[in-house]
Amino acid sequence: MTKDYYEILGISRGASKEEIKKAFRELAHKYHPDKGGDVARFKEINEAYQVLSDDKKRSEYDTYGRVSEGAGPGGGANPFEGFGFGGDFDLGGLNDIFSEFFNGGARSRSRRGHDISIEIQIPFEGAFFGTERKVLLVKSSVCGTCSGSGGQGKETKTCPRCGGKGQVRESRRAFFGNFSSTHICEECGGVGKVPVNKCATCKGSGVIRRQEEIAFSVPAGIENGEIIRMQGMGEAIPHGQSGDFYIKVGVLPHSFFKKVGNNLVMDLNIKLSDALLGKEMPVKTLEGNIDVKIPAGVSQNEVINVHGKGFPTKRGGRGDLLIKLNINLPKKLSKEAKNLIEKLREEGI
Repeated sequence: MTKDYYEILGISRGASKEEIKKAFRELAHKYHPDKGGDVARFKEINEAYQVLSDDKKRSEYDTYGRVSEGAGPGGGANPFEGFGFGGDFDLGGLNDIFSEFFNGGARSRSRRGHDISIEIQIPFEGAFFGTERKVLLVKSSVCGTCSGSGGQGKETKTCPRCGGKGQVRESRRAFFGNFSSTHICEECGGVGKVPVNKCATCKGSGVIRRQEEIAFSVPAGIENGEIIRMQGMGEAIPHGQSGDFYIKVGVLPHSFFKKVGNNLVMDLNIKLSDALLGKEMPVKTLEGNIDVKIPAGVSQNEVINVHGKGFPTKRGGRGDLLIKLNINLPKKLSKEAKNLIEKLREEGI
């Protein structure tokens, strides 16, 4: 029975090469034996990909429903004959796909230092206005003497490890045999040249371990738990990219103001007479006192909204200041006050 390679990969007959590759990548991840997948299913998926990814084989398959003997997978009793299963298997164009299983993915070929993460706490006012901070870290940094080149002077020679190619080809034994892969030479960083004379400070590595002070800005309006990323300020490695530096910012609560979204909420105690008659009174904010008009006849827990006096936003705007009114009722009254209130009661107040 002829196998339907399109059905095996779950694609249409008009699928593009990119769609074929994408389908194979997803299925290979799912069924690869080295990841605990089904061996027979993986072989079938690989067979379908080997045919449909090759223009000549695909054309023959679309015309005759098979690939001729000796033309690759699908034509003989052993569909994997010629691919070296059990022996050496050169991944060729599939190297970028299979390297995800055996080398940790394409990103591993671009060498990169470790990221550094720390946590800091700032007062509420620091999040409101923004603040500047400095931290002292012990980490691997790019050598200041040679600027990371590892050399003393500009004279270079051919890298002895890669022979000037900038890449190193290695074989790794896996489920089907020996898989060949290529990665950037760690000795020269892919340049193919190394310094003739090593830097005296870093001994040719291009990086040194030292204590470094890092200054950074905490922007106004930062949220509690928000992370600041400083690209390239993490651990440095020879002939590679430095990692990143991440700062998780904790914002301490304020004793008086409460942040709700981008609004600031506060309580304001007022007298009963002010609630009945209204009054303009000073209100303390993070930026100083402002005058707020209390309208006559306000109720307990009524909220007065002062526009634009709240927390800063990332777009440069501001939230509002929400003032929750608390009417203080006297626990003791003088005889004169009682008489006045009796008159108010008679008037229906």
